Amino acid sequence: MTMLRSWLTNNFRFVYNSNAVYNVYSPIFMQAREYAARKGTREKAKKKKTKKVIEKVGASSVKKSTEGVKNAVSPLATIDDSWKVVPVDNVWVVKYHRKPIYSFKEAIEYHRETHHPTMLNKPNAPVNAFIELDMKREKKNKFLDKFTRVIDTPHMFKYGKPTKILAFCKSLKEQEKAKTAGVDYVGGNELIKQIQQGKFVFKDFDYIIAHADILTDLLLIRGLLKKKFPNLKTGTLGNDMSKLTVKFRNGIRYTMIPHEVFKEYGTIDTTFGLLGMDFKQLEENFLTLIQSIESTKPRPTESFIQRVHITTIHSAERFKINFEEYLPVKDKEEINEEEEDDTAIIATQ
Repeated sequence: MTMLRSWLTNNFRFVYNSNAVYNVYSPIFMQAREYAARKGTREKAKKKKTKKVIEKVGASSVKKSTEGVKNAVSPLATIDDSWKVVPVDNVWVVKYHRKPIYSFKEAIEYHRETHHPTMLNKPNAPVNAFIELDMKREKKNKFLDKFTRVIDTPHMFKYGKPTKILAFCKSLKEQEKAKTAGVDYVGGNELIKQIQQGKFVFKDFDYIIAHADILTDLLLIRGLLKKKFPNLKTGTLGNDMSKLTVKFRNGIRYTMIPHEVFKEYGTIDTTFGLLGMDFKQLEENFLTLIQSIESTKPRPTESFIQRVHITTIHSAERFKINFEEYLPVKDKEEINEEEEDDTAIIATQ
């Protein structure tokens, strides 16, 4: 019996020592710890898998987006369709034929026909000009930034919500002029103090205009007004409050929006009149709009406007018009001078 006990003891010590040396543990004593370790490794493996999947999806989406941009063509490159076939009748495939060019009068008349009471029944619908622009500057890879302007209209028209105007003037005389012209609220130094103290809400107003005599006092709230601060660049600062009020009450507002990908291409879509207005009034408003946009061109020797369509919000019809006759006279003279120089060079050769 004693021999059996010693034999068992020796064998037990041998097994224990060998397990300790080779870092092998018996499942009887280490079952709980082994399960915990297995659970932790499983969680780590799951996290690794999810990371790999996210990385793959992200990479594929980036590849697709970059491929789409590479394969896309700038809208500026598709404006010139002179290489396409001229349509010979009233039915043609737009993809393979040139877009017909209409006069401004024809475009207005066609829209009036479609908006007649017998068709769309919108005889006084707003008329829009969709203008495509070349945003490239003289320096390479430099483009014109987004901008907004308000211009006087020779002939006023009411469309959309009325604009709210806040005016700043020192003299009571100019304040009265602003009130009679249609300003919603006008004030002087007291109004500036109220804005400083947070007692007057100015964010509800669409435009803030000011007389030049109050500009130094107005600098106290420049940080509060931010982009609405009156200045000469936006035309909200001047010496005649009546003209300023009429301009921002009844003027044409347009915003140049650059393309998200192709920065050399930009568009302006704005209303310049109503179909019920006289044709000459519409034409004069359109002339004012075109000349104002062309005056902001980034390159003095080249035209800013590339293509113009006359549209309405109630119809999908778009009529491409000949806008060059409405460009400023200086631009036309420059173009003629360039043509003469070219012919002179050719003659000498």
